[in-house]
Order: sequence, then structure tokens, then C-alpha cells
Amino acid sequence: MTLLVSACLLGLNTRYNGGHNLSERVLAIAEKWGVVPVCPEQLGGLPTPRPAAEIIGGDGRDVLAGRAQVRTVEGEDRTGPFLIGAGEALKAARVAGVVAALLKAGSPSCASDSIHDGTFTGNKKAGLGVTAALLAREGIPVFGEYNLPKLEEYLYRLKHADFLF
Repeated sequence: MTLLVSACLLGLNTRYNGGHNLSERVLAIAEKWGVVPVCPEQLGGLPTPRPAAEIIGGDGRDVLAGRAQVRTVEGEDRTGPFLIGAGEALKAARVAGVVAALLKAGSPSCASDSIHDGTFTGNKKAGLGVTAALLAREGIPVFGEYNLPKLEEYLYRLKHADFLF
């Protein structure tokens, strides 16, 4: 079974500020399962480092529907690259046959439960990032790095599905 994983969680310097979010717990999961590392923002053509961006007017589902935008703190519209990156991440997931995605919490691309509220003040609100919303819409379960027990339970159930039914 293969997982789509935010590249920054694996220690790759793909964050907007040029850093990473290496997680030893994510690495341990990566050692057990096959992983496809992705950075949707890089896949969308954005450089690293890049200006911080937040979703304005909704969450990732609203961006997909054309009701919200992704903008930098300077007000530059980055909706296009975020949509392209989400599409490329979905392609990678399909090609690799992933069973789930493990994505970076809080990211305007990858967040699976809460995002910044669009004010660039550090405040958060419930919602999905653009890539997380697309993956979920297409039937790929999305987990953040803070709900690893749920991911591990999901993977266990998949692995042992023949014995559970």
C-alpha cells in the first residue's frame, strides 16, 4: 500500500520559507509503507522559497468551485498555481495507486482540518487546503500529521480487510 505524503514532512525543503517539517513519526510510517512525496505548490510551478499564501473567502473546496482565491500577504493571486499543483498531486496519487494521503496540517494546499483564516494574523478556521479538498473529492482519504493514529487504524483495516469480512 502506498501513501501520498507532503514532502516537507519527510524532511525535504519544500516549505514556503525554504525549510521543512520533518516528522520522525511520519518517517516511521514511511518506512512501513510505500510513499510518494509531493509538494503541490512546487508542482504548480511556485518557487521555494515563496511568499506565504492563505485562502481568502473560504477553504479549498471553495477554491475548487471558483468561490475563493489563494493570495499572498502582498495580495498576489496564486489560485492558478495552487489548482495546477492540486491536479498534479492527484495525478501522482492515481499513477501510484495510493490508498490515502498524509498531508501537512495548516497548509493552504495540504490542510486536512484547519487552515489560516486569510487575514495573515496566525488565526485559523476549520477547512481544507486546495489539494486536500481535491483528493477528498476524488475519494482519496486525507489525514494530517496530527491524526496519525486514525491513519494507522485505516491502513491496518485495509491490510486486514480480507479477515474482517
